Amino acid sequence: MSNENNKTALPKLRFPEFRGAEGWEETELGANGAFLRGLTYSSENVKDDGLLVVRSSNIQDGNLVLNKDLVFVDINCAPSILLQKGDVAICMANGSKALVGKSAEFDGQYNKPITIGAFCSLFRPLNDFAKLVFKTEEYQNFVAFSIGGGNINNLKNSDLEKFSFFIPAISDEQQKIAATLSSLDDLLTAQSAKLETLKVHRRGLMQGLFPAEGETVPKLRFPEFQGEWVEKKLDEIARRGSGHTPSKSSPEYYNGGIKWVSLADSKRLDNGLITKTAAEISMEGIKNSSAVLHPAGTVLISRDAGIGKSAVMGDSMAVSQHFIVWTCNSDSLNNWFLYHLLQNSKPLFERAAIGSTIKTIGLQFFKDLAFFIPSFAEQQKIADCLTSLDNRITAQSQKIEALKLHKKGLMQSLFPTVKE
Repeated sequence: MSNENNKTALPKLRFPEFRGAEGWEETELGANGAFLRGLTYSSENVKDDGLLVVRSSNIQDGNLVLNKDLVFVDINCAPSILLQKGDVAICMANGSKALVGKSAEFDGQYNKPITIGAFCSLFRPLNDFAKLVFKTEEYQNFVAFSIGGGNINNLKNSDLEKFSFFIPAISDEQQKIAATLSSLDDLLTAQSAKLETLKVHRRGLMQGLFPAEGETVPKLRFPEFQGEWVEKKLDEIARRGSGHTPSKSSPEYYNGGIKWVSLADSKRLDNGLITKTAAEISMEGIKNSSAVLHPAGTVLISRDAGIGKSAVMGDSMAVSQHFIVWTCNSDSLNNWFLYHLLQNSKPLFERAAIGSTIKTIGLQFFKDLAFFIPSFAEQQKIADCLTSLDNRITAQSQKIEALKLHKKGLMQSLFPTVKE
């Protein structure tokens, strides 16, 4: 985008009133605002309250996360670089290359003064349009090319000042594009808030529907059910199993159509059904290892990396040795009830994990694992309630992803292709 021979450009999609108008003009980010680099603060400056310091970890996915891991310093430390509404905070250095260049606009909604730390910069734009370039693919590509450093990946203000992009010559066109994308961002923010509300409701409902530690019945119960829950070992009401990794030196053991859950599938867990896996094994792999083909509906849980993550198999699958599975007895344990029970019991699994480098849960723990269990009818009711809420959460997540995809496509059309 910084080719000096390209002086004007036109977008694929243009609002009707600007069609036929002159092309967009090439400019540099430094000409459209000012960059300020954050400061380093000594331990003597750190206070329990005062001036909030935005660090690289606070800049996440376009948002400033200002509700945890916060650091405050004396209010007199950096009066010249206080964030103002509309400023863009940028991660300029981080051990993770993927985080460098990430940005987030400050909306002014914080009740304390805010500054930026040494690993961050702020961009104070002269116009709303300049803020949009941080969300473009061209900016991401430029950052990836410009990152330097050894152990710590980093950018310089001078790098970003030279970032070249195209801007409408007509200020009304700039404002209309900025307003359009801003309204879409507002919609995304509202839908994300709705998703978070659903997740908070799910956590609270789950805690109410299952007995707390030391209790034998839950605080929240459907009116048609009474009586005590009975403590049972899972091995009494489900068939426990595990898995194995077939020898990777035998290619015929893999890519044979049998879905195989491994550590590579960690991101697919905790979402109810698991229907896809990163790898597949073959029947030869099953026959020549300790791997087992478990039926659809089997409940699995991770015993080491991603401890306590669980799922219900949507198809017949095998698992690696990093997982424990239960095939529930059809008349005494509902598999979806078990899934939600495992989800609610994550603190128990985290406490049970041992090891210095890689923590894991020993097999004996699962042999002894017991829970208070209600009647099958009450299990079904609890499972249906929580699964219905999970479906709403999934639908809301899909709506947000669709909006993000729409925004990405819209930006690709609203920003120009280069005209020679």
